[in-house]
Amino acid sequence: MLTAVLEKPGTIEVRDIVLPEPAEGELLVQVKAALTCGTDLKAFVRGHSLIPMPGPFGHEFSGIIVDKGKGVSKFRIGDPVMGVHSAPCLDCGYCRKGLFNLCEKIMSTKALGAFAEYILLPRHVVAQNVFRKPEKLNFREAAFLEPLACVVHGMEGLGIKKGDTVFIIGAGPIGLLHLLLARSKGARVMITGLEMERLKTAKKLGAERICDPGHAADAAREFGGGLGVDYVFECTGQPAIWEVSVNYVRRGGTVVLFGGCKADTTVTFNAERLHYDEIGLKGTFHFTPGDVKKAHLLLKNGVINVRPLISGAFRLGDIQQAFQKLVAGEGIKYAIVP
Repeated sequence: MLTAVLEKPGTIEVRDIVLPEPAEGELLVQVKAALTCGTDLKAFVRGHSLIPMPGPFGHEFSGIIVDKGKGVSKFRIGDPVMGVHSAPCLDCGYCRKGLFNLCEKIMSTKALGAFAEYILLPRHVVAQNVFRKPEKLNFREAAFLEPLACVVHGMEGLGIKKGDTVFIIGAGPIGLLHLLLARSKGARVMITGLEMERLKTAKKLGAERICDPGHAADAAREFGGGLGVDYVFECTGQPAIWEVSVNYVRRGGTVVLFGGCKADTTVTFNAERLHYDEIGLKGTFHFTPGDVKKAHLLLKNGVINVRPLISGAFRLGDIQQAFQKLVAGEGIKYAIVP
């Protein structure tokens, strides 16, 4: 089978490796579509601690089951499926507390390698986070399950409702998914970013206002009726943006820090603002099986239309071109179609 290997930052090689055989509880899936994402792009540009190099990468996928191990009863060979690349162990201290996204083993047992002809899904992923693909979803749309689950997790428990004001910082694929989910809850959304084409897409997807990053504070105050917005979602992972994000919410507002900064990064917030204005800061990471189920229903029921976020498709052998386009700021997400 052919698989893309990230040799080092900036270099992807397509290799021919042995087709794996599924062990008990495992599934072998023929990949029909795998999507590029921000984490993959970071790894391509500068490396990433969660994506070993050299090694296979890619983790947003959908496909067709071509083989299965003993004990797999809820799927049949030939089933079209959509899934994610990880699942909790259900046994560690964090899992026993119900903090499944913080499972001690969730990152060490994930299945990378969706940029390939086939991907082998481990037993714990098959048992918790794989679903049949609905007929009305194409494979490229179905591959959005993983990033949408991450966005669902970040909004979970906030209670966003109709008429609330939301400011999204960053109009990349994750920012646009936040826009779609917030709009599905009835929120009014303002968004900022550096790429005008992405902002135009945001406007088409329902953003009520787009703003220049240099005027974000005034725009957020005005958009929130003179008080500031109810919620800010930081989707850039830039420390300086983290620090100023608290300036955009009203008193009692909430800032969700979705974009991950580099390891060992330190940020500073205005303590007076946090304390006396009772600002909530929320970090968010990964997803739980419950989040994946909710994301699956959002896609299955057509609540979230992700089709406008797919900028084009590349064959597996041309995957380097897809990432070069993203580095140049062209497009939102590309489908790699083996």
